Amino acid sequence: MQLADPTFPLFPTFAFLGFVLCLIPLSWHLQAWNSGTCAFMIWVGCLCLVEFINSLIWSDNAINSVPIWCDISSQIIAGAGVGIPASILCISRRLYRIISTQTVSITRDDKRRAIYQDIAIVVDIIVQPHRFNILEVYGCSPATYNTLPAYFLFYMWPVLIGLASFIYSSLTLRTFYIRRIQFNHILASNSAINPSRYLRLMLLALIDILCTIPIGIYIIYIDLKGVPLAPWISWDDTHFDFGRVVLIPAVVWRADPATTAGLQINRWLPVICAFIFFALFGFAEEAMKNYRRAFWGKIKKRERER
Repeated sequence: MQLADPTFPLFPTFAFLGFVLCLIPLSWHLQAWNSGTCAFMIWVGCLCLVEFINSLIWSDNAINSVPIWCDISSQIIAGAGVGIPASILCISRRLYRIISTQTVSITRDDKRRAIYQDIAIVVDIIVQPHRFNILEVYGCSPATYNTLPAYFLFYMWPVLIGLASFIYSSLTLRTFYIRRIQFNHILASNSAINPSRYLRLMLLALIDILCTIPIGIYIIYIDLKGVPLAPWISWDDTHFDFGRVVLIPAVVWRADPATTAGLQINRWLPVICAFIFFALFGFAEEAMKNYRRAFWGKIKKRERER
């Protein structure tokens, strides 16, 4: 039987590679207290893993065969829609605080306070009218009821967070230009980041911002196209028959080109983010040092075992 997904097994292969690529640099970013960067890797890595599993289970069907997995994965997908841009906001905010600081040194308490603030930023709220949807090929998907509260609790956050990141990045670029002569001296007071890593983080933030705002607006348009705004009546009305699951065959969602484009963007974007991140950080000087340390550590371990 012919698979409904023409990208199979290409997509699951790339999704799994994206998951692995997010794990490789995670440990040394954790050691450096880079909370925003770590949150970005965790969100993108989790999303790649979810899409890898979904693409295997629902490559040619829309059957509710693993309901518990869908309960978990649909929440991860919904959370990542806010968590990824929120992670970039943490990165942009940190870059601005570093380049605009007037103090010579950053204490351990300053770092801890910054981490707590970053964690607060990446917490999100989810609006859900029924249990979840299952789309053939795509797999489990969160459901959002098109009422006015949904815009304030769900739809607007990726775009607003993207705008906040854009403001921070603009301020960072402006301050960087003004204080470019002091740049190396400023970073010398922060042992967790060097000029090369700072510039790569800035590039990652700018790339993501350029994608987050237009794609966020486009996804809102796709999700709400042809769907009338329902009146908010009550909590019980919105969550009536909450346990139901909507099953959508590929032939149905592929009938609308805009929906097809939106689903493919949602599918491939985290994979692309994972590869971009690894291209920026997986071949950097600190990464090569860690690779060499891991390689020689394994060699020494084998020699001791002989």
